[in-house]
Amino acid sequence: HCPSVGVLFDSVAKHAGTNAIGVMLTGMGADGADSMVTMRKAGARTMAQDEKSCVVFGMPKEAYHRGGAEKLVSLESIANAVVTLLK
Repeated sequence: HCPSVGVLFDSVAKHAGTNAIGVMLTGMGADGADSMVTMRKAGARTMAQDEKSCVVFGMPKEAYHRGGAEKLVSLESIANAVVTLLK
């Protein structure tokens, strides 16, 4: 599948639901944005890389604007944000 992020996120929503954390990193276009919304509706926690730390803010921006990403996080802070959600 190309692009495959949508297939991945749809599968995560279906099989992991509330046990999942989704992260959208830099990328061009809107790939995966609607599927990240599906993840959130399934109870997953989600975030996207912020504009300042992105090479291309397309995919994270769309995920956030469509309601898929709960918040925007700098690249340097994503690991800590994920760990915080795991606690």
